[in-house]
Amino acid sequence: MTFYAIIFYLLAGLLVVSTVLAISRKELVHAVVFLIISFFATALLFYLLGAPFLAALEVIIYAGAIMVMFLFIIMTLKLTRGEPKSGSSFQPWVPAIVLGGISLILLITLLWTGPDHGQLLKPATAAPKELGRYLFSEFWFSVEVVSFLLFVALVGALYLAKESKNHKKTADFKQEVS
Repeated sequence: MTFYAIIFYLLAGLLVVSTVLAISRKELVHAVVFLIISFFATALLFYLLGAPFLAALEVIIYAGAIMVMFLFIIMTLKLTRGEPKSGSSFQPWVPAIVLGGISLILLITLLWTGPDHGQLLKPATAAPKELGRYLFSEFWFSVEVVSFLLFVALVGALYLAKESKNHKKTADFKQEVS
């Protein structure tokens, strides 16, 4: 087994574990943190497989912009479960710290060894110009549909947040009057 195969399997395991943790968390902010770790692991896989531009897009678009939007929506809606906090506040973050540390170690290892450290095969690479031309000539409609769906989700979340605030104000006013 080669060095890159070991890193590939470590990244794949990190990706699967962080995604499962993102799905299984009850606290939405914790789920978003694990999803960000999952996106970073995906970006490292792209980098390992010879697509540094896609790795950068993964970090900028998904781990950056979309996760900030998710956090904005979660904090705007102020979704709480009403469950009592038990134990220390550090305990739920231990898996995130461990997975993030593993991801950081793998990133440093990949960057330290360089792109041509003992490679047997040359990875297939595409220039950003070629990738952009391909995406916008073949998949332009899909990209526009996804961007519209994200916009509708954001508007819906803002509408729900506004409606719940108005409903709460009306209920408070009715209690004060009676």
